[in-house]
Amino acid sequence: MKKRVLLTGGTGFIGRNLTRLLIQSGYSVSVLTRNLKQNSADVFYYRWDVARGQIDEKAVLKADYIIHLAGEGIADKRWTSKRKLAIIESRERSIQLIYDVLKRNDKKLDAFISASGIGVYGAINGSEICTESSPAVSDFLGSTCQKWEAAADTIQSLGIRTVKIRTGLVLGKEDGFLKKMAPLFKLNLGSALGSGKQYMPWIHIDDLSAIYLEAVRNGQMSGAYNAAINDSCTNEFFSKALAKIYGYSIWLPAVPAFILKIALGEMAQILLTGRRVSSEKIEKMGVQFRFKNLEEALKNCLL
Repeated sequence: MKKRVLLTGGTGFIGRNLTRLLIQSGYSVSVLTRNLKQNSADVFYYRWDVARGQIDEKAVLKADYIIHLAGEGIADKRWTSKRKLAIIESRERSIQLIYDVLKRNDKKLDAFISASGIGVYGAINGSEICTESSPAVSDFLGSTCQKWEAAADTIQSLGIRTVKIRTGLVLGKEDGFLKKMAPLFKLNLGSALGSGKQYMPWIHIDDLSAIYLEAVRNGQMSGAYNAAINDSCTNEFFSKALAKIYGYSIWLPAVPAFILKIALGEMAQILLTGRRVSSEKIEKMGVQFRFKNLEEALKNCLL
């Protein structure tokens, strides 16, 4: 019988790609979603509503593994106080729902694998390369990721192997941040942002999905892992590489930081700051990145 992987956030960009890989790898996939879809031979849909504290317990009780991707998008809307609270609570409450079902039914999973972000290291510019043992930072991004991971650790307290995937900027064909950036660059209107010196740790969606698959398969994986290429890519380097894909050199000046701050408020720090991160720990677990060259990754996504 096929092992069943339950995904939260399974209808999103990462979830859709991961679902395909899991099915190709011989797993049956279940998805918790607010809007039910038609079941197929390989994917079963169950309803939950985090805001209302509702979850179909059968989804959890039938699962061998849970991959938790759900949460309000960090960069979807301006960071008002209300929005910040929604971002944090969507991550904490969703895990709490799962925890309650597991504990109440004494259900043991083979593993619980949760998304996290390299934002745990803070919205800071600097040359230090952050490893999984680097201290977390208490700004909004750092605090959000810390609370996210602390919620995942409650699952570990039940004696379940728990993995936290600290994700960088995800490149993909269908969605992700390239979907927002590419149109301007395609019109020869691309430029760097702010100083352009801020680091942009990135990862191709195929490699990220492969990391999640490894976390399912590899019983030795536990704790936090950085999921980003360690190539010291800056915003300026990324912008030039993206322009090159469309056959031109950047001619516009960099967008001044103050304009981004006016337009986006505090959320501008996502674009204006960035940490370098090490991928050594995840590579030691046997993960081999298919895309380590930015230009090749961009060509795969855009051409």
